[in-house]
Amino acid sequence: MIYIVEDDTDICELEQYALRNNGFETTGFGDGKSFFAACEKKLPELVILDIMLPDQNGLDILRQFRQGADTHDIPVVMVTAKDSEIDVVKCLDQGADDYISKPFGLMEFISRIRAVLRRAQKQSAQAVQTFREIQMDAAARRVTVDGKEVELAYKEYELLRFFIENPGKVLTREELMNRVWNTDFSGESRTLDIHIRTLRQKLGCAGNYIHTVRKVGYQLTLESGTDA
Repeated sequence: MIYIVEDDTDICELEQYALRNNGFETTGFGDGKSFFAACEKKLPELVILDIMLPDQNGLDILRQFRQGADTHDIPVVMVTAKDSEIDVVKCLDQGADDYISKPFGLMEFISRIRAVLRRAQKQSAQAVQTFREIQMDAAARRVTVDGKEVELAYKEYELLRFFIENPGKVLTREELMNRVWNTDFSGESRTLDIHIRTLRQKLGCAGNYIHTVRKVGYQLTLESGTDA
């Protein structure tokens, strides 16, 4: 079941039509209150969320959704007319899994929904992942270093997960932005570098495993050391 939170009836009906024609079950909501009430009865597989809503800003809904014990790992795709770089960064940093700007093509819309669902299924299949003293429990969304819990922000967690899935591999900035923020823009944005820095700090000595590969990207090395 896919939930759509969209107050524009025409757009909501268009999205529902496209999804149903491609085999998905879907229900639409015009505001955050009715959406959260429905979530208490039945959780969705994915949420399509607008930013501009009558009762509550979509970003506030996203933050509240990510804080829920039962909802923090459910994928969310933002669909909105706000398409500046800062709007994209805000959505992705708050935990959105993808961002689609209005107006959009229905083929691209369906393709992105399927891609997000595939990623979510792949991630849920990997329950516990480890790298040296770092352990990630996907079910509990919990990270420990030497048995001590480390509190990570949503995108810091996704960065670490991607590193642990690819130990020893040099990951380009483009790969990291695409995988974690689901976007290929890099430009002058320092979003990635800032998140890497805070992730290293929170991991303590284990943060030394994340090396900078100059002019390329980053690498989770097999041994602690200095930046490459």
